Amino acid sequence: MAVDAATMPTTVVSAPGTGTATSNNTASERTTGIADNFQTFLTLLTTQLQHQNPLDPLDTNQFTQQLVQFAGIEQQLKQNEQLKALVEIEKSAQATQALVYVGNTVSVDGSKAQFDKSATWNFNSEKDTSATITITNSAGQTAYTGNYTLKKGGSSFVWDGKGNDGVQWPAGTYTLTATGKDSSGNNVAISTEVQGIVDSVDLSASPPLLSIGGQSYTTDKIKRVVRPTSST
Repeated sequence: MAVDAATMPTTVVSAPGTGTATSNNTASERTTGIADNFQTFLTLLTTQLQHQNPLDPLDTNQFTQQLVQFAGIEQQLKQNEQLKALVEIEKSAQATQALVYVGNTVSVDGSKAQFDKSATWNFNSEKDTSATITITNSAGQTAYTGNYTLKKGGSSFVWDGKGNDGVQWPAGTYTLTATGKDSSGNNVAISTEVQGIVDSVDLSASPPLLSIGGQSYTTDKIKRVVRPTSST
C-alpha cells in the first residue's frame, strides 16, 4: 500500500499641497478646493456682503462660522480622496502578495483535497495519538481507512489513490477525517490542512482568491509554504 505517514517537511518558506493637484493614474483628478485658494474665500465674502439685507446684516460670528464650515467640508472631501487612494494601494498590495504564491506548494486549513495521482494532507496533533484516518469521495463513499500513530505536532499523510482493496480510485475531490485517542482512551484533537500547488489567482475578486486543487482560498488561509518532497 503506497501510503505514507511521515514527519511533515515544512519550509516557512505626505500631506496634500496647495493649488490644483492631480493624483496618480488610479485616483480621480483633483480640483482646486476652498481651503486651497484664499482668493476663493475673498470672493465668497464679498459676494455675500453684496447680497445681504442692509436692514438685517449678517452677524460677524455667524459669517465666520460659515467659512469654517466650508473649510471643514472641503477637508472631509480631501480625506475621502485620500482614503480611496489608500484602498487602491491596499488592493494592489494584496494582488502582488497573491501572485507570489502561484506555482508554490502551500498548506491551508481544510480537509478537502483534489486527488490526481496523489493527495497530501497535513495534521497537527496536540499529543502523541493513535489516529484513525478515513478518506471519502464527493459522494460520501469511503475510499480508504487506516490506523496510524501520530507524534505530537505536525505530520503529513500522502494518499496514492488506492482503496483498502487495492483498487485505484478516480481523480476528484476527497475529504479526509482524522480521529485520535491517547494511551488512556481519551479523544485527541487533530487539525487538518490541505497541501497543494497554487494553480492560479483570481485578481478580479476582492480579496484575490488562490486556486488550490479546484478549491478557492484567500491568502489569509495559508498556514505555511511547503517544499515538496518525493514520497514512497
